[in-house]
Amino acid sequence: MTTVKKPLLNWDEAAGALKKGFAGQIETDRPLSSFNTFGTGGPARLFAEVRTTEELAKLVQVAHELYIPYFMLGGGSNVLVSDRGYEGLIIKNSIMGLSTEGESITSGAGERLEDLINFAAQCALSGLEFATGIWGTVGGAVYGNAGAYGADISTLFESAQLVDRYGNMREEKMPYFDFSYRYSNLKKTGEFVAKAKFALRKGKKESIQAKIDEISALRSERLPRNEKSAGCFFKNIIDSQAEHGKLPAGKLLEGVGAKDLHFGGASIFGKHANIIINTGTATSEDIRKLASILKDRVKEKFGIELKEEITYLGQFEEEGL
Repeated sequence: MTTVKKPLLNWDEAAGALKKGFAGQIETDRPLSSFNTFGTGGPARLFAEVRTTEELAKLVQVAHELYIPYFMLGGGSNVLVSDRGYEGLIIKNSIMGLSTEGESITSGAGERLEDLINFAAQCALSGLEFATGIWGTVGGAVYGNAGAYGADISTLFESAQLVDRYGNMREEKMPYFDFSYRYSNLKKTGEFVAKAKFALRKGKKESIQAKIDEISALRSERLPRNEKSAGCFFKNIIDSQAEHGKLPAGKLLEGVGAKDLHFGGASIFGKHANIIINTGTATSEDIRKLASILKDRVKEKFGIELKEEITYLGQFEEEGL
């Protein structure tokens, strides 16, 4: 979300004003459960899908001028949408495209990270294999500096085309993003990724594919295949003494009996204590309450405050969410 001011217009007027400039693109009360991997959540008051940087820039500019709150949604793999929905404009990022230049790949932010990895393998470009199995889009991966096995997106990131909260477009290189563990500067600035460029290295297709297959097999042993979830719910804890410099949140959660817990239709995945799943009937509130119980137990036993990897979108029962 990029503005906290209330709309100058009522919602019908706001929708009408947006529709004037975006004929056929603005929807009202669009259910969001099919746009996130938990499969929960209520409707967006306004919804639009963009397929070019120019469309994104124009939409953000108009929404800003109308004081309409807005949120960018990529693959929906790192978000929990309130059962009440979202009182604002959801912008679905569907900016696609994959291209190479030397040993670099430029990707549209709406591309699935999985498709970027496979494209790199087909081009015999190595470096992205560690991200095999990470859900979501390229834009989301940059925004949250997605990573696994001691590596993350920042190790390969070169530059990105951004759209700021006023609808201005520009290019920024690596230092601007101030990457750290599951963080980029975009979380502070509220800017959107339209395209991202990654610096890879030449390799052999067979070796790259073998590594992808190896990591895929490892992840399939411990991570959900068909269950609805957002992957790991909590961030690991920075610890220089631990492997890869992180103490796994899952280890702490196992220590408080997380795998035996459930709330409503929300439960813990049997093979990984840091994954909450929707068993089929969960509401977003069920998931949030289960997460709150987990946080309380870890705080009580270990004195550590777990931090969510996911973003809470919309209004929840608990104050502050």
